[in-house]
Amino acid sequence: MIVLGIETSCDETAASVVEFKNKKKKILSNVLYSQFKEHSSYGGVVPEIAFREHIKLIDKITLQAIKKSKKKFLNIDAIAATGGPGLHGGLLIGTTIAKGLALSLNKPFIAINHLEGHILSPRLENNLNFPYLVLLVTGGHTMIVIAHKIGKYEILGATLDDALGESYDKIAKLLNLGFPGGPQIETFAKKGHPIFNLSKPLLNSNDCNFSFSGLKTSTIRNVELEKNKKKNFKYDICASFQHAVYKILETKCKNAFQIFKNKYPNKNNFVVVGGVASNNFIRQKIKKLAKSFKFNLIVPKKILCTDNAAMIAWTAIEK
Repeated sequence: MIVLGIETSCDETAASVVEFKNKKKKILSNVLYSQFKEHSSYGGVVPEIAFREHIKLIDKITLQAIKKSKKKFLNIDAIAATGGPGLHGGLLIGTTIAKGLALSLNKPFIAINHLEGHILSPRLENNLNFPYLVLLVTGGHTMIVIAHKIGKYEILGATLDDALGESYDKIAKLLNLGFPGGPQIETFAKKGHPIFNLSKPLLNSNDCNFSFSGLKTSTIRNVELEKNKKKNFKYDICASFQHAVYKILETKCKNAFQIFKNKYPNKNNFVVVGGVASNNFIRQKIKKLAKSFKFNLIVPKKILCTDNAAMIAWTAIEK
């Protein structure tokens, strides 16, 4: 089976061809354009700009994916695109192109849930069997999920306000570090120390729900109180923010580990997916945490953590 996947849910224009043959999975092409340059001066994604960029790029990116795969359109068995959640303009572009191709080639069109794409992405690289526990941390979503099987996902907890990725971007914008915020904060945090005691909402709620709004507010207040805004201060506030983020994730993951073990005593696979999973500090800390609870941590390659079309094509193959 050969599937063309298209991903345009936010500010990445992406297309990928994935093959499943003789029980072997292979990414034949995975082309992606991230609109960092177009949105950087705004400190975040502007939906109208993202929409226009998708219109300009989608044909080129799709044709590149086909060319790099060394296949022809007639070799494609199905065409998949992200159907949601995401920015409406981007979703409209991706699904319209995919439907048009599917109609013209007389091939099936499969709409894919963006979050399901992230949840199933580790199965593209690993022999990962169901059920498994998932920490999903992206720009727009933060949740802990049990993946029981294809199409059956149990949300143990989710953010009650802001997503973690969005929080990184807002704090980076506040500190004039640039966009996207995650890599910038991680870089600055390496040179700083977590000396600020920032708010960690819902830390003692004994559930798997998240809240990052209070952490953002606490960080903003500390920045406003700092008069001289020296570079060392930025290093320390980034380190403090990242430390607080991990303490929240640590507590919620511990709660999730207990719930998962009660349901599946003999299973121990724990997956971290989404753009924030690209953060090396978070990866290393969670790896130690998982090991201490005897969980096997699986994190996809960075190209499969951020928004990409390979996960969309793979999810269509799974379905």
